[in-house]
Amino acid sequence: MPEKPLKITAFSLEHLSLPDEDPNWKFAGQAYPTNDAVVLTLTAEDGTQGWGYAAAFPHLAATALGVEGALQRICPALVGQDAMAIEANLVRVQAALVGNNPAKAAIDCALHDLKARLLGVPLYELLGGKTTDRIAICRMLGLKTPPEMAERAQRLVDQGYRHLKLKVGGSVREDIERLRAVRRQVGDAVRLVADPNQSYRAKDAVVFAQRAVEFDVDIIEQPVRADDLDGLQEVTRASSIAIEADESAYDASSTYRLAASRSINAVSLKVPKMGGLRAVQTAARICEVAHLGCRMGANVGSQLLAAHALHLAVALPNITYACELAEFQKLLNDPFEGLKVVDGHLHVPEGPGVGVVRRAS
Repeated sequence: MPEKPLKITAFSLEHLSLPDEDPNWKFAGQAYPTNDAVVLTLTAEDGTQGWGYAAAFPHLAATALGVEGALQRICPALVGQDAMAIEANLVRVQAALVGNNPAKAAIDCALHDLKARLLGVPLYELLGGKTTDRIAICRMLGLKTPPEMAERAQRLVDQGYRHLKLKVGGSVREDIERLRAVRRQVGDAVRLVADPNQSYRAKDAVVFAQRAVEFDVDIIEQPVRADDLDGLQEVTRASSIAIEADESAYDASSTYRLAASRSINAVSLKVPKMGGLRAVQTAARICEVAHLGCRMGANVGSQLLAAHALHLAVALPNITYACELAEFQKLLNDPFEGLKVVDGHLHVPEGPGVGVVRRAS
C-alpha cells in the first residue's frame, strides 16, 4: 500500500472501433456492425495506470465524439487529486456534467481499477469481496429469421452455453416462430430469454408473453418503450413470465421508482447505461431490498468493459440469473485479453485491478 497519497498526474483517451464478426447483427430498431468506444487511462504519479471504457451506443444517447468531449471536459479536474479517493473524485465528476452516463462510467471504472492496482488486489476486493469465482453466461442471438437464429443457437450450445437471449422484433406471430425454432433446435435443457428492445405496445406484449409460456421463457426484457411505465406495469401484472427492465432502469433513481411502483420483476444492470460500478452496485442493492431479480445485462464491448462488470457481478450476493458478459467473443480487434469462458461460465481473473492486459502488439 502506498505510504502517502498518490496523485493522478495524467489522463489519456483512445478511440476503439471493434467490428462484429457478423456485420448484419441487429436488434429491434438498431444495427451495430461495429462497437465504438473511448478507452480512458488514468495515470498515478508512480506510473500505475487504471483503465475505463466509455461505450458509444447511440441507443444510450452516446457517440464516440460525445463521450470523448465529455471526458475531455471532466478529466482535467481529476489531475492532481488523490488517486485513492474514489468517492471524492466521483463527486467532482457529477458536478462537472449532467448526463452522459457512458463517459461517467469510464471514469468510475478507471478510478476503481487504478486504486485496486495501487493496492495490488483484484477489483472485486474494493466491491465487498467475491461471493463466487464464476458467473453463468447468457449469450445473445441477433434478430434474424427463425432458421438462422436456430442455427446460431445450436452453435452456442455446442460451445457449452446453456442460457440464450433471443432478440425479437415486435411482431407476435414472427417472434413466436423465432422462439419455436430455437426451442425445437436446442431442446428443453437450455434456458431462454426474449428481448423485444421496446418494440411492443403493451397489449401486444401481453399477448406475446402469454404465448411465450409454451416455450418455457424465463424472462421478457423491456417489452415496451422505456417511458411507457404504465404499459410496463400492465405487462408485468398480466404475465406469468418475469418482466425485466432495461432501458427503463437507466440509473439507481429510475430503478428505485420501478421497484417502489412494483412495475417489474427484475432489472438488467449495465455499467455504461447506469454510469459506473458505484451506480450499478446501488441499483443492485435496491433490487435486493425490493426482492427483485437482477443480473448483469449486455455490457457489450471490449474485454475491458466485461471485466469491470464481472468483478462487480461476483461481488454481488443477489445476482439471480445468467449474465451477458461474453459478447466480446463476437467482436474483432479487441486490444485487451485475459478473460476465459469455460463450460458456459466466465471466471473472474485474480490479478490486480480488473485483471485484463493489453495484447502484445
